[in-house]
Amino acid sequence: MIVKKFVPCIYLWHEHAVRGLNDTTIVDTDPVRLAKYYSENNADEMIVFDMSEGDEEHETALDIIKEIVSVSEADVIGAGNVRRMEDIKKILYTGCRRAVLDYSRQENIDITEEVSLKFGKEKLLISYNDPEVLSKNKELIEKYISAMILMNPHNIRETMKAVGLPFFVQINQLALNKLLEILSYENVCGLTGNTINDNMHEILALKDLCRQNGIPVESFEAAFKWSDFKTNSDGMVPVVVQDYRTLEVLMLAYMNKESYESTLRTGKMTYYSRSRQSLWLKGETSGHFQYVKSLTADCDMDTILARVSQVGVACHTGARSCFFNEITRKEYDECANPLQVFEEVLNVIKDRRLHPKEGSYTNYLFDKGIDKILKKLGEEATEIVIAAKNPNANEVKYEISDFLYHMMVLMVEKDVSWEDITTELANR
Repeated sequence: MIVKKFVPCIYLWHEHAVRGLNDTTIVDTDPVRLAKYYSENNADEMIVFDMSEGDEEHETALDIIKEIVSVSEADVIGAGNVRRMEDIKKILYTGCRRAVLDYSRQENIDITEEVSLKFGKEKLLISYNDPEVLSKNKELIEKYISAMILMNPHNIRETMKAVGLPFFVQINQLALNKLLEILSYENVCGLTGNTINDNMHEILALKDLCRQNGIPVESFEAAFKWSDFKTNSDGMVPVVVQDYRTLEVLMLAYMNKESYESTLRTGKMTYYSRSRQSLWLKGETSGHFQYVKSLTADCDMDTILARVSQVGVACHTGARSCFFNEITRKEYDECANPLQVFEEVLNVIKDRRLHPKEGSYTNYLFDKGIDKILKKLGEEATEIVIAAKNPNANEVKYEISDFLYHMMVLMVEKDVSWEDITTELANR
């Protein structure tokens, strides 16, 4: 059976989150804040419907979606305002994991093949009310689409007969105890809509209920029980915590059985505070949650390595990492970490822009503007091509370094970070 997901929706209208596609009652004046709330309350994914009117409002909506993606630990699905392939590209460029084609619009049906071949079927869902549209386009959908969103829960059985793809069901008015029946259908991969939005604080309890009824839900499945660990004299295991992107060591804490099981259940790092003698959900008061990316035990099964997505800072002092009191140091070359080098160079370029330095070539480029930066970037790209014809690999090295420098000047000019780039590459 397909693993089931609970997927809240944000209906984006005039820069606010509203009640629904046909109800513009404001739910939250800050959609990014609402996205944080859904993320913190264990949303498995999130759908954002862009209901904007006009090009200017649409561009603003795309900027808001980009912000939502940046604060959400859950993957974001973008929907709405799709008329041509370019619109799907804009949705995906905000960082959305997937985009939705509205099959109530013929132009969306018409671009299905083109968009799927361009971005891949795994990036596309369709939304629909009437399962008849599935029957009419069955071959197209099964070949070019990965999943669907049924906007009318009364058409579940007809959907299952029409196409064999997994589909989410939008539920806007239904008691929680009725949801189990819908989730029990084999092809239903999750629920979305206002019933999920209004009950986000109940999602963990609902997942527990699903498990009790043999319905698989999105969660962490542990390969080891707590009894498999060798605990210390206090019945605890130390946990070394790393940032999953940079591998920076953030902190050291301890887990007992209850905190270990809570971490697996919620997906948020939970420890046992030895000073308070109680469970400690990291971020509960500060908002600086740590979302689990992986947990790994060492060879002796007496230490856990946690790789996490850290919101804000890890240390109670306000420092990013708890490890900042340098005891001693031997000078060494730090260029072994390429991303660190890129970040350091980018930060120097950012500083030059904020604090211009007389005679700085970087400031010269910024002063001359975008056209000069692009001209230099083009010249350096050409130099790489010429150098590549030379049997000496060192020349290619030098030219690529020049190109990367000018590219980073462009990145600062356009407010693009290395994280933006690496995230986009990872998504591909």
